[in-house]
Amino acid sequence: MADRESTGLGERIADSVKHIAAAGPKILVVDDDAPLRRASARILGAEGFQVVQAEDGEEALRLLTGGEFDVVVSDVMMPRTTGLQLLRAIRERDLELPVILMTGAPSTESALEAKRHGALHYLTKPVDGARLVSAVTRAERLRRLAIAKRIAMDALDSMLPRAGDRAGLENSFGQALETLWIAYQPIVDASTHQLYGYEALLRSREASLPHPGAVLDAAERLGRVLDVGRRVRGLAAVPMARAAPEAKLFVNLHASDLADPTLASPTSPLATLASRTVLEITERSTLDGIDSVEKKIAQLREMGFRIAMDDLGAGYAGLTSFASLEPEVVKLDMTLIRDIEKSETKRKLVASMIDVCHDLGVLVVAEGIETVSERTVLVDLRCDLLQGYLLGRPGEPFPPVLWT
Repeated sequence: MADRESTGLGERIADSVKHIAAAGPKILVVDDDAPLRRASARILGAEGFQVVQAEDGEEALRLLTGGEFDVVVSDVMMPRTTGLQLLRAIRERDLELPVILMTGAPSTESALEAKRHGALHYLTKPVDGARLVSAVTRAERLRRLAIAKRIAMDALDSMLPRAGDRAGLENSFGQALETLWIAYQPIVDASTHQLYGYEALLRSREASLPHPGAVLDAAERLGRVLDVGRRVRGLAAVPMARAAPEAKLFVNLHASDLADPTLASPTSPLATLASRTVLEITERSTLDGIDSVEKKIAQLREMGFRIAMDDLGAGYAGLTSFASLEPEVVKLDMTLIRDIEKSETKRKLVASMIDVCHDLGVLVVAEGIETVSERTVLVDLRCDLLQGYLLGRPGEPFPPVLWT
């Protein structure tokens, strides 16, 4: 049965993206500079892309309302509706459509806003033809991947337990909670190469929920997210008595955990470790629906906790969350870090983000570092703290720091 379901799913994914390859990916080029717009269209058309042109953001939105596109390439500075306004409007209706922004006057503010709203690339004019084609080709491939992922997730969602087999999901979740354990990954001071702290990472030995995302998804479906948070915080605290006294503990919070009254209880497992604990709240999650966020954060700070924003660069409401949380620590999403030595755009963007954070007195952690080249660039950019397989894999308490 599983093989037939997998085959059918594969056929649906193939059918859904087949039209793109057959007709050629459809690209919307938006620029009020007609000669540059036509030049970009010619370059992309010569590579087999279907190109539709719009002279400003308003025309682009009309075209997007009336048809399907695979990639949008837009100038930033345009009259009436700017490229950033266009990007925001697109994100309100489509979180997957790749958007490439081009500008002749780059700024830190516009780059950060572009990244916050999910721009795939932020290119500085003049953009040579080869670079434009490369960016659009990558964007179109990611579009196909997004379509395939959406279909797969919809299909998997339809296969997940419903009312009739809720008992099976509850049993799997119960086993996952019972066998849950904590892996600790070193976080390293970039200047001294010494241990700064550990991130506590959820792990479970329940085979039917084989990774943290599966456990959390089950918890959300069963309304038991707070149970997971309480279990993680309880387990994470215990081994810290054996850790170096100066080592900090980074603990992830689901947004819902902020509504848990036990989080700020003086008898909570982390209360005695508050002065050395950093609570991470991901940018991927939304704080909407959580009452009195600022008040709850202030209460945690009064206990001694520090607040980190995790996965900065991965979500769509990062600056809003940043303003609400006012974090002492920011963790850059690993998509910004991967192959950073090969991307001038990533280097400039990360450098700008680090500079802004330092101006605000915020420590910056780069996570997901896997190569010496990535580490070297981040050290050169004055990133404060480093994390990733290169520096230490997650494991039982406590893995050593690796710096070679």
